[in-house]
Amino acid sequence: MSEEKRKTKTSAAVKNRYAAKTYDTVRVLVKKGEKDRYKEAADKMGVSLSQLFVQAVEEFLAK
Repeated sequence: MSEEKRKTKTSAAVKNRYAAKTYDTVRVLVKKGEKDRYKEAADKMGVSLSQLFVQAVEEFLAK
């Protein structure tokens, strides 16, 4: 069982290193309850919450 647990930790560490090298981080603060509303909208669209925000920003910049 410890091997499984260790593998999970290693896997998370590897993913975190990859994300840090590949992506920039943008933090968005919203009022309580708004995140759930945005998450529902993203789920209905079949995208992640992150993709929803990126699409919204891209559309805004295209104007």
